This record gives sequence, structure tokens and C-alpha cells, in this order.
Amino acid sequence: MRDHTPDFKLQELSDPNKELISEAVRHILVHLAEDQQLTPDSLLELWVEVPGVKRPRGTYRGGFLMPDSFLAITDYFQAEKESLVPAETFNDADTAWKELFDELFYQIEIFTSQVDSSKGVTLELWTGHRNRPEGEWMYAVDRKIELV
Repeated sequence: MRDHTPDFKLQELSDPNKELISEAVRHILVHLAEDQQLTPDSLLELWVEVPGVKRPRGTYRGGFLMPDSFLAITDYFQAEKESLVPAETFNDADTAWKELFDELFYQIEIFTSQVDSSKGVTLELWTGHRNRPEGEWMYAVDRKIELV
């Protein structure tokens, strides 16, 4: 079997970029919970635009664009009375946030490793749930940020 893993070295995100991403993700997930829209199929979707790097977007069978990556929010959090509480597998919210951000940062680092610095890299973060199989957002909160 052939290995299709690209040959690259991960570049760790800078602390300011981690803070920028953390703030944006916390905001959209809290908003999702406050609106009582956190469901078992809610996702945190990640779209990455790297300057000068063309990547054709894939599509799901239903024809809608596929994100670069996504996380199932309920792996980390549940909603309770319009607020986020850690999923049963975590002892506290801090641990749940740490695990979510560890995975998210790793995935972002995979896509941003193609450039010498993160300057000019744009992230689109979406959370909510989609109508299946068509793929339209039934409910979504999004934030677009440029890494520094």
C-alpha cells in the first residue's frame, strides 16, 4: 500500500495566533449554546486559505463543499441551560477546551505548514448543523480571521 501522506514539517502556531483562534472558537461555540442549537450533529468546521497555494475543494456526495477539516462538538461539550458543559469524558471545562484546542491547532498546523509563516493565512470557522444530504446550513455561526 502506498503512503499518500505529504512530506512536510509541521510549523507550530504562534501564541498570538493560538489566542486569536481560541477567542474566535469560544465565541462561536458559546453563541451556539446560547441559541440552544448545539445538537449531536453539530460540527466545528475549518476552512483554510493559504496565500499562493491552490487546493481544489472537495464535495460530499450531495454536492456541497467539504471543509478542510471538522470536529464533532459533542465530543467535547454538551449544552445545558444555554451554556456549554464538558462532555462526560472530561472532568472539567478547562480540560475539554484544552483537548479541543490541541486537536484544532494540530489540524490547522497541517494546512498552514505549506508556508514559511502564517502571515496572510485566513481561517474560516463555522459551527452549527447542516441539512443532510443537501448540505445547506440549518443553523450556523461563523467567524473569519487572518493569522498574524
